[in-house]
Amino acid sequence: MKFATLTVGGQKIVAAISPEGDQYWPLEDLVGRPIATMVDLIRAYDEVKGQLKPNGGARSLAGVKVNAPLLPLRNIMCVGKNYHAHAHEFTKSGFDSSAKDISEAIPTAPIIFTKVPETVIATGDDIRYPTGLSDSIDYEAELGVIIGKAGRGISKDNALDHVFGYTIINDMTARDLQSKHKQWFIGKSLDTFCPMGPWLVSADEVDVANLDLKCWVNGELRQDANTSDLIFDVPTLIETLSAGLTLQPGDVIATGTPAGVGIGFDPPKYLARGDEIAIEISGLGRLSNILA
Repeated sequence: MKFATLTVGGQKIVAAISPEGDQYWPLEDLVGRPIATMVDLIRAYDEVKGQLKPNGGARSLAGVKVNAPLLPLRNIMCVGKNYHAHAHEFTKSGFDSSAKDISEAIPTAPIIFTKVPETVIATGDDIRYPTGLSDSIDYEAELGVIIGKAGRGISKDNALDHVFGYTIINDMTARDLQSKHKQWFIGKSLDTFCPMGPWLVSADEVDVANLDLKCWVNGELRQDANTSDLIFDVPTLIETLSAGLTLQPGDVIATGTPAGVGIGFDPPKYLARGDEIAIEISGLGRLSNILA
């Protein structure tokens, strides 16, 4: 099932979305009690999922503001260099502080960094150009994993039992800041640098090992890959992160980007004001934003 956070009559609500993405049902109408946020739904899902049966009272999404599906309560956990071809293009770019040369391009363990929750914006929202701070702005289309059940020391075999669903993420990056500070946090955590959405799609509708991912800049196809090319798959990432850290409902994991980012070109194709970045992942919808 698809879920979204909408603004209706000046109030944010959580809603179920039709398969076609053109209608919605307020969850409060379906379950008979308020569901204030997406994290509230995730926490209560086992209790209410039997009631989530959309009826004939669907409402049109036309003109309704679609927000980011959820605002994480903690930093977004992100994975660097997690597609084979991108790992090579990133190391060749000269921006990779994690490898000395191309022989070290493929990591032997997941590379983890974080983005602050305040980076999150919705599809259709403008990404803010960081004037005077960076002029090397890049895009990264990624699959986002939303944790549904808390856990620590989760094994790969049980990892997907802890996933509530999936969404699309654009891991925007200021490459010059990423290079300057060596660590990636600042270059990844500028305001508006994590477009997310439009939907959160429940895990039962997603084959996470076989999802097509595409990214266009101003209509030009830049990234075209499949999650089967992940170096570390979703179960491995969950096992790694939860080894000593308790994952919580509503935690977000951005699983890495494939080849075709701006720094992968010679010369690099950085973003300019007015550029539109659009991302699609099989069954998860379309995330589109303009750098303004």
